[in-house]
Amino acid sequence: MTHRGLLIGCGFFAQNHLNAWAGLPGARITAVCDTDAARARATADRFGIPTVHTDALTALEAERPDFVDIATTAPSHRALVELAAPRTKLVICQKPMAETQVDAAAMVAACETAGSQLLIHENFRWQRPFREIAARLPALGRVHFARFSFRHGYDNYVNQPYLAEIERFTIMDVGLHLFDLARHLVGEAATITCETQRLNPRVRGEDAFSAMIRHDGGAVSFIDCSFWSRLVPHRFPQTLAEIEGEHGTLLLGEDYRLTVHGPGGRDVLDVEPAVPVWGERPWHVIQESVAAFQAHALDVLDGRTAPQPSGAHNLMTLSTGLAAYEAAETGRIIGLRNWNERRG
Repeated sequence: MTHRGLLIGCGFFAQNHLNAWAGLPGARITAVCDTDAARARATADRFGIPTVHTDALTALEAERPDFVDIATTAPSHRALVELAAPRTKLVICQKPMAETQVDAAAMVAACETAGSQLLIHENFRWQRPFREIAARLPALGRVHFARFSFRHGYDNYVNQPYLAEIERFTIMDVGLHLFDLARHLVGEAATITCETQRLNPRVRGEDAFSAMIRHDGGAVSFIDCSFWSRLVPHRFPQTLAEIEGEHGTLLLGEDYRLTVHGPGGRDVLDVEPAVPVWGERPWHVIQESVAAFQAHALDVLDGRTAPQPSGAHNLMTLSTGLAAYEAAETGRIIGLRNWNERRG
């Protein structure tokens, strides 16, 4: 069975979505939608997609797709998810899923009411290095410490100039990826404290942050990110990680070297992802993860597995990121179990 998909949003990152869908048996993007008609047409022509729309509701009503892939920016997500929920089986939404906790909760509720599934395009956990780490985690026993680090000096603003203009930058961009990794690999987050920095005078928001999470069960994780680290060469878009448990340690270093320390000694593994036929280094770690994520989406559509992460799960990741801003503003440790975003 081939599932028919509608992609909404034909911007920079959507090209990765479309390349990955084109290589997956079992799915076919039959239409694209973008408010910029010229961009939508150019994208459709590039990928051989027959139908173009400029209005989301018109597209949904006309296509009635099996799944909708929303690849727009966060301000549009709630409205698009609410439109898509009653008109498809699976709604895939790019992260961040929303700008506010209220909007994210409304998106989850809309899909629950309509009986559709909500899957957030959170691809860091689907990168090959972290799939390999997840597979080896049980051998560590109880985890008590972790660190996730994303530091580089790459000019992100060339391809995504809007990043330099947003008031909330690194936490809502890469930070949510790292918080999702921490929750996925270490356990539910109980408290968070955070410090933010604005290092590059060119950007409006914070371009570096350091956070500490205490997890249910007592483990502690440190998450740090900088878009202003002076490294030669820069290591964008690699994430480094360290996870310690009662029986061993996993260390993910530069160039995708995973060092496994355990009772039997020390082993070094190469966990570099393959370069997709449509991809290139150094972007292959992201490009391959998009394909892995979308293969998972097909498993969800076919009833073989549950969404990872679901909208409900990612709502907690978003809340962790929003609470990190409050922690940085107030200098307090924020409890997350019943935390609600301050409004007004």
